Amino acid sequence: MTYLQLAAWFVGAAAIAAVVLVVLTPRARRPHAGALAIAAVALIVLTAVFDSIMIASGLFHYSPDHLLGVHIGLAPLEDFAYPVAGALLLPALWALLRARRDRGSANSSGEADA
Repeated sequence: MTYLQLAAWFVGAAAIAAVVLVVLTPRARRPHAGALAIAAVALIVLTAVFDSIMIASGLFHYSPDHLLGVHIGLAPLEDFAYPVAGALLLPALWALLRARRDRGSANSSGEADA
């Protein structure tokens, strides 16, 4: 399996999970697309910078046989799948958990007042 195939499975699973989580989240609590885009761009830039530094310093390397061959800085394109997956999945999970917490605290405070 190449790094690109692994990255595609990883991003695909994160995207599917994010869609499911967003559908389960009340509309008022869903993550904003603009905020997700800004976070994704920031994570991609940080990945390009810091992965390039780590690769240049010899902390790790990739087998060229399993890479697509496209690099941003010294970081292979496949390395950017993880921040993209995180930018998709984590805000959706956070929004769902926050909505459930808010719903739970509203229910418990309503019961205390009754």
